[in-house]
Amino acid sequence: MLFNSLQFLVFFVVVTLAYYSLNWRGRWLLLLGASCYFYMVFKPVYILILFLTIVIDYYAGLWIERSEGNRRKWLLIISLISNVGILAFFKYFGFFTDIFVGLLDTAGLDAAARSVDGVALRILNQVLALFGQPSATSFSIVDTILPIGLSFHTFQAMSYTIEVYRRHQKAERHFGIYALYVMFYPQLVAGPIERPQNVLHQFHTHFHYDWENVKAGLMQMAFGFFKKVVIADRMALIANHGYENPTEHNGLTLLVATLAFTIQIYGDFSGYSDIAIGAARTMGFTLMENFRTPYFSRSITEFWRRWHISLSTWFRDYLYIPLGGNRVSPGRRYLNVFIVFLISGLWHGASWNYIIWGGLHGAYQLLAGWRDRALDRWNIRFPEDNKAWQLLQLVLTFGLVMLTWVFFRNHKAPVENAFYIIGKIATSPLEGPLSSPINGAEMVFCVLLVAFLFWKEKFYLTIPTRRNRVFWIVFPLICFLTYLFGVFTSNQFIYFQF
Repeated sequence: MLFNSLQFLVFFVVVTLAYYSLNWRGRWLLLLGASCYFYMVFKPVYILILFLTIVIDYYAGLWIERSEGNRRKWLLIISLISNVGILAFFKYFGFFTDIFVGLLDTAGLDAAARSVDGVALRILNQVLALFGQPSATSFSIVDTILPIGLSFHTFQAMSYTIEVYRRHQKAERHFGIYALYVMFYPQLVAGPIERPQNVLHQFHTHFHYDWENVKAGLMQMAFGFFKKVVIADRMALIANHGYENPTEHNGLTLLVATLAFTIQIYGDFSGYSDIAIGAARTMGFTLMENFRTPYFSRSITEFWRRWHISLSTWFRDYLYIPLGGNRVSPGRRYLNVFIVFLISGLWHGASWNYIIWGGLHGAYQLLAGWRDRALDRWNIRFPEDNKAWQLLQLVLTFGLVMLTWVFFRNHKAPVENAFYIIGKIATSPLEGPLSSPINGAEMVFCVLLVAFLFWKEKFYLTIPTRRNRVFWIVFPLICFLTYLFGVFTSNQFIYFQF
């Protein structure tokens, strides 16, 4: 179910009103049933995959808690392999099969390549048959059968068993509550990727109706919708125009399209997070912050402390630190950072463009580390409190991040397309007139929207709701402006595909 749909608005109102009319037992049943319905609207049969992982991790948590020594470790490994295996099949089976077959072809083993390709395709078709899907003739169909939000709820489930293994979280005895932890509808398909310590205990709590929570949640949802349908989807018109046929445009058009996508993906994803966090807050639940003005960062390291916080901290706690974190030599630390960002890119999708996107962010981190070490060696210091220097850092960081979005936006096309776009921007920005799907007045309106977004995110992060008079003025105004200026084409949230 798309957040930016009338169906969701009706769903949200009905579920929230029913939630406050029930006791605790009725509430968790309502939320679990509503979450199942929310997910099944996309494709009902895929709830079976969720149910399978829920059963595996629920019992794994109980057995891990009761076990000691190597048995605990093996139970954790079985749980992780189960989760990663399901994710790998649906998201990466075709991608890695194509790579392996390509290597066999390159080595001149044509017969072996055809055999591997045939066997892999038969395996895929057997799985498709289990879900009532027609047989496939190529692996391209894998993109269309990927269960929505699979990477998000897989990582959330994995964090539970890892935390139980580390003895940071007691195993959840209530099967329904654990299922709700994985399936809670506001953050089911695109996060935030929660930790059990933060939310599991909340599902055992009977939250009393709190008008202040409701006001704050509704206000955050309203601005989330505004960011999505007014700003992000309007920017999508410009970005799509440039990227759908890049060879037909000059460098300036492609630069504007890249800038538009840079704004689009932030408005789209942070808008989703606002709606998810706000919807949960109206019922008393507190979800973690997922964005903290990332485009005001003055380094790539700072950017990743502010962008998709739930994912970056997940990789930090469950991959970077186990690899050695900062406790190893500088060379090993840089390698760990690069590995984490490569895997982060792969997490986003089975495409070389995503891997390059992650690799670029990893390379930025390595170059920054080498730079800092060289400056320390030469005893060079920059004036950190100088406003001009801070502005330069901000602009450079924004430009480096924008460069990586070219690969991210171009993930369904060959890697060469992304390099073509970058080359066109760098070498021929003014070769021909600027091409735009919107007129001059609308372009000015877009600029004003972006300025408003940055102002609000930087200086007015929390819209005041304490005073009822302010709420009853600002909330209806945001809703009216969203309806008046929104681009209602049912655009799916970008991160739903992950």
